[in-house]
Amino acid sequence: MQNQVQTISTHGFNDQKPGTSGLRKKVQVFQQTHYLENFVQSIFDTLEVPLGATLTVGGDGRYYNRHAIQTIIEMAAANGFGHVLVGQAGILSTPAVSHIIRKYHTFGGMILSASHNQGGVHGDFGIKYNISNGGPAPEKITDEVFAKSKVITQYKTVKFAPVDINTLGKTEFETDRGKFTVQVIDAVQDYADLMQTLFDFTAIKKLLASGFKMKFDAMHAVTGPYAQEIFVNRLSAPESSLMNCLPSEDFNGGHPDPNLTYAADLVAIMFSGANAPDFGAASDGDGDRNMILGKNFFVTPSDSLAVLAANATLVPAYASGIAGVARSMPTSGAVDRVAVKLNIPCYETPTGWKFFGNLMDAGKVTLCGEESFGTSSSHVREKDGLWAVLFWLNVLAQKYALDGMASVETMLKAHWLEFGRNVYSRHDYEAIPTDAANAVMQHIKGQFESLPGQKFGHYQVGSCDDFSYHDSIDGSVSKNQGVRILFVDGSRIVFRLSGTGTEGATLRIYLEAYETDSHKQHLDAQIALAEMIKIGLQISQLVALTGCVSPTVIT
Repeated sequence: MQNQVQTISTHGFNDQKPGTSGLRKKVQVFQQTHYLENFVQSIFDTLEVPLGATLTVGGDGRYYNRHAIQTIIEMAAANGFGHVLVGQAGILSTPAVSHIIRKYHTFGGMILSASHNQGGVHGDFGIKYNISNGGPAPEKITDEVFAKSKVITQYKTVKFAPVDINTLGKTEFETDRGKFTVQVIDAVQDYADLMQTLFDFTAIKKLLASGFKMKFDAMHAVTGPYAQEIFVNRLSAPESSLMNCLPSEDFNGGHPDPNLTYAADLVAIMFSGANAPDFGAASDGDGDRNMILGKNFFVTPSDSLAVLAANATLVPAYASGIAGVARSMPTSGAVDRVAVKLNIPCYETPTGWKFFGNLMDAGKVTLCGEESFGTSSSHVREKDGLWAVLFWLNVLAQKYALDGMASVETMLKAHWLEFGRNVYSRHDYEAIPTDAANAVMQHIKGQFESLPGQKFGHYQVGSCDDFSYHDSIDGSVSKNQGVRILFVDGSRIVFRLSGTGTEGATLRIYLEAYETDSHKQHLDAQIALAEMIKIGLQISQLVALTGCVSPTVIT
């Protein structure tokens, strides 16, 4: 029996502008009549979909994922797709989606996630489109999607019986556009197989068998099944090495953001004294972020990227060296110093993983990272939390094989002795009124002419700007990417409004100072940066303009 394509009348919405990682709103917003359908149709209308093309669909398992998947399947059939690959139970981590797109050469994919934001009936939902290279759609596509979403008048769909996405296998339908197939795949195996080609699983397995203890926290999010397959089934780690690995629609009431605040249970375990595990890690809602911890020791994402770059040749996939590195502008300059020593290029880009994709496709960079707990390489076109965890374990395994030592703290302090320490911290002020956040940014920009040359304590302002980026590959220009206060000694303060929240505004302050004195490199970042923190608040007048007296999150 043929299923007929239906054209449904609708009207545009004015709030469907994708942020740095797609469209994110409260679940109730997406549940508005036609809201989800309008955005999906706007994506399809922006693309030139070849008849019979394959689409990848999956998400982090949060509330509303299953409903959205069924809607997207029906709309894909009506818009000319011939096949849809769906992760079993609707679950696919973001890096796994990127891998599936690349491995099976699909015409991009829909990722259903609000990443590290809270889930549940009253939580957040999100959707973004990744292009055929596996990476997030570039701005020229997302801008056109937004333009179409405001004027859309109809969308196309085909009504099917709900597809059983819990069971592996194929379901075939006949439509008046032709044959249409939905295939439910086990993407955990595909992703785990990829990791085994990149890293020395034998060496990691020996490390874990030596008495080296690890703890991985999936935060009741998407990486739970992946962690079970990789760490327990393939690397023979004990089940006790894993925590919170059962995915939940509301992340068991938690906030799936792998930082010192929201991964408090893991942090307590890792800072429990002499009996703490040797290595700890956590990942976020959709599996693209990571936090790395040693015994009673925290590794900033900026330092993590630098350490991985400096030790890349210890990992099989990068044994012959890396082509270059890239970091987002707010990320510290620690990796820049490694790049100088390795004599490889280092690129500074705006926040948003899509900016790394062009550099990777052109073969200019191998490793890249963002201070917001995202690190990855050219194996996919997304940040990849479990990849970063395995990278650290592989390097530690090689250190253990060489000298019988495998300490995160020892390795990082040795790195600081060689390269110096970029002391770094980020202060997040979340869910503040948007008008107040904008007022802070305007107040800082209003001082651009007067700030250069001014002295604040031990620091003198050299220059200030609103960061712009010219893409050397496609020629595009991205403006207004963050306000920078650059000091004469190389220290800096960056102010930026985040594009990943769904309520109010998140204002982030990034603070960085370079320390070469080995006697001071061990100091807690908040102590070492105390003067700069005061300067940032003085320049921004944040407390007076927002009423916020302290950050929501400090990392």
